[in-house]
This record gives sequence, structure tokens and C-alpha cells, in this order.
Amino acid sequence: MQTHSESVVAVKAARALADLLDREYASVEGFELDLEHNAGALRRANLSHALLHNAMSEVVDGVVGSASTVEGAKSLTEATIDRVVDRIERGKSEAARNLSGTFDAGETLMTHENSSTVVAALEGASDRPLSVFVTEARPRFIGRIAARHLATVDHVDVTLIVDGAAGHFLREVDRVVIGMNCIVEDTLYNRIGTFPLVAAASVLDVPVWVVGTDWKVVEDGFAFENELRSPTEVVQEPPEGFAVRNPAYDATPLDLIDTVVTERGTWSP
Repeated sequence: MQTHSESVVAVKAARALADLLDREYASVEGFELDLEHNAGALRRANLSHALLHNAMSEVVDGVVGSASTVEGAKSLTEATIDRVVDRIERGKSEAARNLSGTFDAGETLMTHENSSTVVAALEGASDRPLSVFVTEARPRFIGRIAARHLATVDHVDVTLIVDGAAGHFLREVDRVVIGMNCIVEDTLYNRIGTFPLVAAASVLDVPVWVVGTDWKVVEDGFAFENELRSPTEVVQEPPEGFAVRNPAYDATPLDLIDTVVTERGTWSP
């Protein structure tokens, strides 16, 4: 959860529920209670992940109350997990393909952290040379993961920069392209450092595009809760005389975003 995208986490969580299929249950009610308990535990593992929330809810809602036998409930659970995983992976792939189709040959882009959907979109533009600035995404430096991966892609010229240098290099950029943790009402929640990057891009009139599966755009039923991570990610030695705060995500007003891309197409906030 600290270094991988929300789609990877949601898929792993959904597949983890398949472990229940190997357990013995005296009644369908017992199986359903165990399914709800485990899905709830996985959901609570990270209250900032809307995709994880939706995936767990979809499995539970698709099974509970819909089977009359334990074997029937297990069979339905297996099918529902497969359907949820397929929706996540297909949505991510189609969103990446929709974004990839918008890239122009020779375009210079900037991206933040390690969005697997952004990376897939850049890979997909194999007939167009692209230049990409990748921010490190401190304090865990997960942008380096994206930079190393993109460095193996022939048509992409990659430059890794520290987060604080984003404003300096934005003047060379045609477009900022970032992933999303989720969009809730009028706010984009994404990896810490997104808001200052988007704000700087807005000041410099650099368009900002956001990409992700439509399941991350939440209208109701989900309340975002930020994750405060260990101070040791910021400083190794114990702080003396000062506090350390290390939020995982920040909030960006959606009116600073020019275009949102999902598997359903593109839209402007």
C-alpha cells in the first residue's frame, strides 16, 4: 500500500478473499459473516483507498443474501471476485489507452510519483517519441520506480527531478499527466506533492490531465481519510525539539484540473 498503485492493492485484496473458499462452514450465514468480516478488515486497512472500498463492497453486495447453500455462496463469491478483478484491470487498461491516444509526437510531459495507469499510457504511445519529467515523490521516492521503468521504454526520454524542482521545469512542459487516488465530489486526492505541482501548473498555464478508472470517481458512500505515515520515512534519527508530520496524500481542488480521463472517455471538471 505504501509503494503500489490503488488498482494493484484492490486486486490483491479481492483475490485474498478467495482464501475463504477453502474453509468449512456449517451454514451459508456463517460463510457470509466471515466474508463480511474479512472484506471489512481489508477495507479498513487503508481508509484512503476508494478503489479498495468499492472492490470490497462489490464482492460483499454481490454475494450476501443471494445464495441458499454454502457451496452456492462460494461459487458466487469466486465469480464475483473474478468480475471485480476484471473490471479493475479492464478499466485501468482502457483508461490508459484513452490517455495514450491523446499524446502528440515530441510532446514533453511531467508526471508525479508512480501511477501505473500513466506509465501504461506512456508505454502505449509506441509510435510517438515523448519526453517525460518524473518527480521523485518524496519521502518514499516512489517516482524513481516509474523513472526506472520508463527508462526501458525506447520511445520515452526520461528525466528524474526532485519534487521541489517541478516549478522550475514546468516551463519546458506541454502537459502535466498524473494518476488519481480518488475523486470525491469537487476534490482530487492523490499522492502528497500533487497539490503544489498542480497549483504551479495552473499559475504557468500548463494543462493538467488526471487519469484513472471510473471506479475511483466517487459520488457517495465513501469518506476519504488521509493516512499519516511514520516520521522515520522523513528523518531516520529521533526528532529532538521538533515535530514531524508525514501525510500520504493531499487534496487538490478539482477546478485546477483541465481534463479527467477514465475508461469511459474524457471530461472536464
